[in-house]
Amino acid sequence: MRLTPTAVEGVMIVDVEPFTDDRGMFARVFDAEIFAAAGLDPRVAQASLSFNHHAGTVRGLHRQVPPHAEAKLVRCVAGAVVDVAVDVRPESATYGQHVMVELSAANRRALFLPAYVAHGYQTLVAHSELVYQASGPYVPGAEEGFRHDDPVFGIDWPLEITTISEKDTAWPLVSERTERS
Repeated sequence: MRLTPTAVEGVMIVDVEPFTDDRGMFARVFDAEIFAAAGLDPRVAQASLSFNHHAGTVRGLHRQVPPHAEAKLVRCVAGAVVDVAVDVRPESATYGQHVMVELSAANRRALFLPAYVAHGYQTLVAHSELVYQASGPYVPGAEEGFRHDDPVFGIDWPLEITTISEKDTAWPLVSERTERS
């Protein structure tokens, strides 16, 4: 497993280092000791699966608000997506910045997001499926969202948006919020 830092503080790309032979391939996709040594939260309290029917679907941008810490490890196990991490932590040196990483079943790449970083993705192909590992449980009522098209973030989604929830289009713009979240 290889961890590569991104431009957003604490967000890491996680690549597998496969062992191959005539049977196929084997690779470690998670190692708590390696994560902890790199300063990443290695706890797994919950795992979730997300399936998406259509290419162009956008989910997010979401996070849990303090004190409900929820670091995530996100991996695409079918199809392909662009995964986006947006730094909305007011105290962070990379506040307002984002990274976009392609995750696919073919590249077997994952993205680690520290607690309180907003997360979203767009499907690049139909029938894309993602697996999330989260360090803490989802807490209803503790979710906060940010607009996928907020000009403050300047996210250039690669495809036309074909499907998005009403909830995700209704989050306020950063300029409409009374204080930095």
